[in-house]
Amino acid sequence: MSVAAAASDAGMQPVAVLPGVGPALQAMLQKLGLERVQDLWFHLPLRYEDRTRVTAIADLRPGQSAQVVGTVEAVERGFRYRPQLKVAVADDSRQGLQLRFFHFNRAQAEQLVPGTRLLCFGEVRQAAQGLEMVHPQYRRLGAGEAVMVEDRLSPVYPTTEGLGQKRLAGVIAKALALLPPEPALELIPPDLCAAHGLASLREALLTVHRPAPDARLDLLLHGRHPAQQRLAFEELLTQHLSLKRMRAAMQRRKSPQLAVVGTLRRQLIGSLPFSLTAAQRRVDEEVRRDLAEAKPMLRLVQGDVGSGKTVVAALAALAAVESGYQVALMAPTELLAEQHLRNFRHWLAPLGVGVEWLAGKQQGKARQAAMRRVAEGAPVTVGTHALMQEDVGFARLGLVIVDEQHRFGVQQRLALHDKGMDAERGEVPHQLVLTATPIPRTLAMSAYADLDVSAIDELPPGRMPVQTVAVSNARRAEVIERIRVACAEGRQAYWVCTLIEESEQLRAQAAEVAHAELSAALADCRVGLIHGRLKPKEKQAVMDAFKAGELAVLVATTVIEVGVDVPNASLMVIENSERLGLAQLHQLRGRVGRGAVASNCVLLYQPPLGQLARERLEVMRETNDGFRIAEKDLELRGPGEVLGTRQTGQLSFRIADLSRDAHLLPAVQQVGERLLAEHPRESDRLIARWIGGAARYARA
Repeated sequence: MSVAAAASDAGMQPVAVLPGVGPALQAMLQKLGLERVQDLWFHLPLRYEDRTRVTAIADLRPGQSAQVVGTVEAVERGFRYRPQLKVAVADDSRQGLQLRFFHFNRAQAEQLVPGTRLLCFGEVRQAAQGLEMVHPQYRRLGAGEAVMVEDRLSPVYPTTEGLGQKRLAGVIAKALALLPPEPALELIPPDLCAAHGLASLREALLTVHRPAPDARLDLLLHGRHPAQQRLAFEELLTQHLSLKRMRAAMQRRKSPQLAVVGTLRRQLIGSLPFSLTAAQRRVDEEVRRDLAEAKPMLRLVQGDVGSGKTVVAALAALAAVESGYQVALMAPTELLAEQHLRNFRHWLAPLGVGVEWLAGKQQGKARQAAMRRVAEGAPVTVGTHALMQEDVGFARLGLVIVDEQHRFGVQQRLALHDKGMDAERGEVPHQLVLTATPIPRTLAMSAYADLDVSAIDELPPGRMPVQTVAVSNARRAEVIERIRVACAEGRQAYWVCTLIEESEQLRAQAAEVAHAELSAALADCRVGLIHGRLKPKEKQAVMDAFKAGELAVLVATTVIEVGVDVPNASLMVIENSERLGLAQLHQLRGRVGRGAVASNCVLLYQPPLGQLARERLEVMRETNDGFRIAEKDLELRGPGEVLGTRQTGQLSFRIADLSRDAHLLPAVQQVGERLLAEHPRESDRLIARWIGGAARYARA
């Protein structure tokens, strides 16, 4: 065996081979998914702390993390609301800083006595009495002891309860000592590395874990150091490979070839009170081509609020029904699913096509009867995640439609798809994924590499842009008066709150309180209330009354974010708008502007505004373009939040950041295609290195 091969094998050994890693520590490492030595090499820092210098207290600024040396001048223990320990320190400049602890023990408090010198590191905050650090890391200094600072940036790793940073860093250092020579470590062929200017992987790992004293601190702290970019490239490449593998595995299977031009389709188009837009016709044609193939359609249709995705989905559904197959449409909330149910029944019932309803709150005989009809071949079934439950079976599922797929994640989409497998015919259903949250192109290239992407990038004729203003809560009375005028003119309004019940901590006006306030202030207007805790029949009754014009104002929580269509509603007020993300604000605003009257959106905010909230509200004022809003949302919040997948593991990158590293994606795609075609073994090893057992969807 060569030296390189032997060294490479070291990475596959269990972490127990490292000195000092006993059963207890091994169990903690396993909680982090660290089972092999190689896993520790690629357990990368979340960020860095600069402990290479001491900052004078006089030079501290709120929001920065810094290291200071100070002498304890006073100590105060308080118990008024909860136990806390406040320690006042000062340095040679006689400037003061307060250290605040909420979790401490008696021994700790007794050690922090006046005259004690401390070396502290923490985030600086502005408090009522001046600057403070809450729960700083600190070390007591002996009399006359020289202050020793670090000679390089200190990495901060993802960790788990009971495993401190110092101990974890020590284990990683032992693992790095077993790093093999470059040829044994590198899985991207040398010619591809050279063609794309990829640096040495070994040096990149050592730099990221142990930055040299002369390393560019600014680049490291922002993830732009060449070493970090090298690792980000490989991580993005692995994500791309895993999704492409899933797509290839899916497309090796067979799907039914569906009749894409039939009587039902012509009848539906002829019955619509509007003509399809050019964008709808283009995307419909793309879907029709896919459905006519004997391999599974895997297509994402994205379009802004009101662009007409549901009609495209209905036309696809009729292709399946006319070919003798069933259709399942799944939405993330009952309100949205109910909206689809009403639309599909309105369009399809006159054509003789039955539409079943299956949701989680359905119980007893009604649920059993619906499940029996689905199992016997009901043409179309609309529902929530209840469609994925084990006791739900389909006779001949040919098409799966998933709306707002980012709220489900890949795993749940596959669970519904698996229900359509037909072992006898060897067929799987086609998949059509819809989203009213436009996905930035760079994000779609990575997050949906297993899907073809279509965009309905045109709104129906007559849709007017919504005028948006941001207003301080201090002008609340003016906003209420504006609603009174709108209602007097026969228009309707939404008032959206972010909470159901009063909460002192969040300072958000509860929907129930807002309903009482508006009912009193608008005595001549009927004001309704809807929120997620109402029973489905109660919610429907309120929505029906609002649609019928019986209610002038609807006070609601964000349950109305999607799935509500009332053309006469032309005014939207969003309370505490600074607390919501751009995508949610845009979805809520999309509830107005659906009629012929000019519509307005008022973003009520509670000052003072933070920088992030200020930027969000500014974007909402400037544009109605969902794609531009999506790009800004990606920039501000990151991909995990934009896609709603932070908790699913789908995009929990260790070092890559799609908003920062989008420039790498074209090269990632090129290298990925070459690897899949020419180096399949290396592709397997890359997936095992970065994703490991978490990639069930990569092997679907």
